[in-house]
Amino acid sequence: MVTDQRTQTSELDDFDALAQRYSRELHAHCYRMSGSTHEAEDLVQETLMRAWKSQATFGGRSSVRTWLYRIATNVCLTNLEGRPKRPLPTGLGTADSMASDELVADEEVPWLQPVPDAAVVVTERDSIRLAFVAALQHLPARQRAVLILRDVLRWSAAEVADALETTVAAVNSALQRAHAQMKERALTEDSVTSELTAAQERMLEAYVEAFWKKDVDAIVGLLKADAVWEMPPFTGWYRGAENIGELIATACPGGVHDMVMLPVSANGQPAFGLYMRTPDGDFAPFHLQVLDLDGDRVRHVGAFFETELFATFGLPARLPADVRTDVGDGPVVRPGQGADRIAAAHGS
Repeated sequence: MVTDQRTQTSELDDFDALAQRYSRELHAHCYRMSGSTHEAEDLVQETLMRAWKSQATFGGRSSVRTWLYRIATNVCLTNLEGRPKRPLPTGLGTADSMASDELVADEEVPWLQPVPDAAVVVTERDSIRLAFVAALQHLPARQRAVLILRDVLRWSAAEVADALETTVAAVNSALQRAHAQMKERALTEDSVTSELTAAQERMLEAYVEAFWKKDVDAIVGLLKADAVWEMPPFTGWYRGAENIGELIATACPGGVHDMVMLPVSANGQPAFGLYMRTPDGDFAPFHLQVLDLDGDRVRHVGAFFETELFATFGLPARLPADVRTDVGDGPVVRPGQGADRIAAAHGS
């Protein structure tokens, strides 16, 4: 016991190394709690600052890792107090939209953000999926914390009660209510494989090529019949491959050879930064797509119009007109198509 305590305490001797060791998994934890990768960065820094200031009081009753998670959870709970949830458009409680409906953007809603895989460390990929994190945002903050600590981190009810300064009975009650709400919304962890299959890789290549050529029929063919498309900050969401195809055909400002997609990975899922041709002939960030696959088809697309996310994902701020792609016959220099309903609604 004495040896274990000395080993744990020695981790604190090099706090910079400790911070580097745990920052990415703490980022995942704070992201699940907050729904924002930008807020998660700040919450991790606040956690490490508090840990650094209080390291002299670390008694070795738990591992350093558990101690850090306890601090992080309480930092998150304090930060979330009185704040609204971070939804996706499907979480607003509104009916699905038709492609012909007016586009309405709400910049005041604190929308859920995707997180780069490179920023987080997770032991279970399911726990960082966009649908699961979106579901978490519907729970009150303390229920959210209980569910994450119990179901994701596999803490015992006693450990959670100690961290949250409550009782085991209260923890079990909160977990039961959280499970009921998650089940009611039909938003739970999904099974996810660690690697894409060869068929999925080919499908994603075809998906990128279809956008480059603006081949709407091809895009529709790569979607599940009941696929869902949502694109914060626009409040509408769209169900059905044909409906989504009509939206892309009529509301997307890009034409043939106007859309270049660079691959990234977000929330343990395939994702793409979509760049739009500008009137000058080069390409500017337009939106970041996060895809949820079902076999060799796409069942959900979250298209995030917060272009600041491009920098977060390490994507370039601009692409030259002669950028090379791996699809089709390569980019053709051609003026942009001008503003349309999405550009106008988005204020650009």
